[in-house]
Amino acid sequence: MTDPTVLERIATRRSELDGLEEQLAKHLEEVHAERDELVVAEKVPARLSEKVAAAQASTAPVSAQVGGRRALPVPHRAPGVDKGALPPEYQRILAVVQQAAGPVMTRHVGEALGLDTEVRGALEPLRGKPTKLADRGRLRKPPDGKFTARL
Repeated sequence: MTDPTVLERIATRRSELDGLEEQLAKHLEEVHAERDELVVAEKVPARLSEKVAAAQASTAPVSAQVGGRRALPVPHRAPGVDKGALPPEYQRILAVVQQAAGPVMTRHVGEALGLDTEVRGALEPLRGKPTKLADRGRLRKPPDGKFTARL
């Protein structure tokens, strides 16, 4: 027959191993869950870079709604993006500045476009457009507020 103390030791050890097995199973479950999260996390940067690349590849003007009005964004100056990508009004402004003998003020651009510059506020809708062209790298705007063509 078997000694009761040996049976007691076996039962105790079996109990310890059962507890250890539960801990290891729980830990293994956590490891699998974290690995699954990492697989998903690896896919996110790849998808984002694909979307950014697709957005940068698209250089054609896209219609947008701004304040309930239809507006065309002005693309940044970049290789392969010519002035034909600009909305027609911006192309005319760019042509006026490029044809000028020197730096021009917004008033001169307005006169060249046929606006009545003597009427108060007639130039207000025009003021931001040469500035936007300068911000996008298509014109230069020195501190004196005049505009010049970029080479």
